[in-house]
Amino acid sequence: MTEREYNECVNLYADNVYRFILKNLGHTADAQDVVQSSFEKLWINRQQVENERCKSYLFTVAYHQMIDHIRKNKRIHLKEEFNENAKGAAAPAHDTKRILNEALSKLNEKQRSLVMLKDYEGYSYEEIGKITGLNESQVKVYLHRARLQLREYIVKVENVL
Repeated sequence: MTEREYNECVNLYADNVYRFILKNLGHTADAQDVVQSSFEKLWINRQQVENERCKSYLFTVAYHQMIDHIRKNKRIHLKEEFNENAKGAAAPAHDTKRILNEALSKLNEKQRSLVMLKDYEGYSYEEIGKITGLNESQVKVYLHRARLQLREYIVKVENVL
């Protein structure tokens, strides 16, 4: 990969990678750090990366950086407790984005990542398997279970109102 191709890769995929990582981590500064270190690794290894594979390489590196970050920084998420206490406050009755974000937050990291890669980024099962290190059937099973959990959360009346 040349310097020009690297810059094109940054321009094309920086927003997608950032959105994917931010949706999984939920912290802007952490997501920026993970994305920056992912692009740094791409830069360091640019000689070994083919330009046609820069997107999947970048998402693979970002995914692994995110997992490493999560493992290093296990945090107590008081945010969930505060959300539970503030549920009936002044939220609109049909805030679809809020409901979907709450449902996604209930998934574990692996499930949330798979849903984000498949449904938000549009990767195939095979590509997701390469990014996450899972085989294709594992991706399908985990994704199916995640979607069932999402559906179960979303259809509960108390979560919608």
